[in-house]
Amino acid sequence: MILIDDTVISEDVADEFFVCDLSKCKGACCVEGDLGAPLEEEELSILEGIQEQIAPYLSEDGKAVIKEVGTWVKDEDGDYSTPVIQGRECVYAYYDEKKYLKCGIEQAYFDGKIDFRKPISCHLYPIRIAKLAEFQALNYDRWSICSDACSHGKQLGVPIYKFLKEPLIRKFGAAWYQELENEIEERNISK
Repeated sequence: MILIDDTVISEDVADEFFVCDLSKCKGACCVEGDLGAPLEEEELSILEGIQEQIAPYLSEDGKAVIKEVGTWVKDEDGDYSTPVIQGRECVYAYYDEKKYLKCGIEQAYFDGKIDFRKPISCHLYPIRIAKLAEFQALNYDRWSICSDACSHGKQLGVPIYKFLKEPLIRKFGAAWYQELENEIEERNISK
């Protein structure tokens, strides 16, 4: 484990390789699983505030579910997530011309309509954050639908923490990320 401030980082984040390969998975992470994307409490009001700007990027089914249940849901454990369409894809996902699932929020961001890229849990994937008493644990979430991303990352020689540099900085800051890089370099030298 790597410890930085109040974060405990799994060594898999440093040792395993990962680069998304949308041509292989076709955005399966937006449709697979039991729930939508995990949301942080501060993201709830952001989602509520950007609905008008992102609406053109969403499917009709997605907009209908949002109208019915709202912009987010709370589960029985008290955790927040994005709603899903009939137990399938996230309400914020849409199919592009190649039939790949993409994030409507992120597309609105790329088009300059909003300044929120997407929920941090999506941006950080395949890292999942578990909140412990005093710490946040950053763990590599292994999922069979991402096996091509693992192979692709290994082929390119890109470890998870480098693939996720931008969202890690977004979540924890540039100084934290620099410390992570330093810790991993020191760890690799001592191996």
